[in-house]
Amino acid sequence: VQLQASGGGLVQTGGSLRLSCAASGRTFSGYIMGWFRQPPGQEREFVAGISWSDSANTRYADSVMGRFTIARDRAKNTVYLQMNSLDPDDTAVYYCTAVSHFGNWYQVPWDDAYWGQGTLVTVSS
Repeated sequence: VQLQASGGGLVQTGGSLRLSCAASGRTFSGYIMGWFRQPPGQEREFVAGISWSDSANTRYADSVMGRFTIARDRAKNTVYLQMNSLDPDDTAVYYCTAVSHFGNWYQVPWDDAYWGQGTLVTVSS
């Protein structure tokens, strides 16, 4: 499995960015696709997740709820993270991930996930 993240960059407070994650190497039916981020000097944290099989099944961290939207395009095998109303606290390296999971969001085995390389998002004040 390969996950190729792109779309990071420098943006001003209040601006928007769209991250993309091109996934390849297998079919992703039954997978949860997610985005995590690691702010400078901090641990990696969950941002958003989506069921590949059911795009209406999504979950967000409280800190991004209402500002970020995760979506997937089956035809392009790509997962997106639309980020609006960006704040300097959103500055981080963003990683996409994929893990096989059937069940609730509290039991997603992120430790067993595939990870892509990160893409840096910097929000200036």
